[in-house]
Amino acid sequence: MKMNQKNNQKKEKSSKEKKGRLFKGVVIGDKMDKTVVVSVSRLKKHPRYKKRYRVNKKYKAHDEKNVFKIGDQVIIKECRPISKDKKWRVKGLVQNHEAKPK
Repeated sequence: MKMNQKNNQKKEKSSKEKKGRLFKGVVIGDKMDKTVVVSVSRLKKHPRYKKRYRVNKKYKAHDEKNVFKIGDQVIIKECRPISKDKKWRVKGLVQNHEAKPK
C-alpha cells in the first residue's frame, strides 16, 4: 500500500510545474536567434559598512518566437540548461519598450 502512495505522489509532482527562480529585468540584447540578453538589477548590502549598492547581472534567456525587443521589461524563469550559457526562459512581458512610463 505504501508503494502505491509513493507512486501517486511522484505522479502529482511531475504533473505540476517545477519551481525555479524568477527575475524581472530589461532586455538589452536581441541580436541572437531565439535568445535575448536580460539585465537584472538588485540591491546588495555591504557586509561591513551596511550601505546598499546596485548590482547588475546579465542572463541569456530563451525566446522561442523572437518576440521580445530591446527595452522590454520581462520576467525570466530558471529552467534546464538549453546551451552552455542559456539556463533561463522568458516567462512573460511586464512592460513593452514602446510604452512610456509617466
